[in-house]
Amino acid sequence: MDRYKFLPLLGRILIGAPFVMSGLSKLAAHDATVGYIAAVGLPAPSLAFLVAVLVEAGGGVLLMAGYRARLVAPAMALFCVVTAIFFHHNFADQNQMIHFLKNVMMAGGLLQIAYFGAGAFSLDARAGRAAVRVASAA
Repeated sequence: MDRYKFLPLLGRILIGAPFVMSGLSKLAAHDATVGYIAAVGLPAPSLAFLVAVLVEAGGGVLLMAGYRARLVAPAMALFCVVTAIFFHHNFADQNQMIHFLKNVMMAGGLLQIAYFGAGAFSLDARAGRAAVRVASAA
């Protein structure tokens, strides 16, 4: 199975990169993003904007690097579910339904990372925080 040990890295990149891109795009469109957050009725839209940028850009970078992946991934999964509920709940609109399901799927992938860890090619593995659960399950 050593020949597949790159797969967790690839998975982290494929999940983390869109988060980084989304967080950076929010920085480029501050007023529009805060307005959209306010339009859905969330309190403190400026604070919500800051949280979204930190979770998406910061969490995405940490996830791709595999740093503290077991802590970062569940936080990002929760963010995905909350985002789905507040921003993509109009199931009469097929586009919103697709976005809702996309967020739920991302949460599922992130929970896999939370359980199995970041893998061999990660900062967690370098620091000795590798997948303890997998070793104890064997």
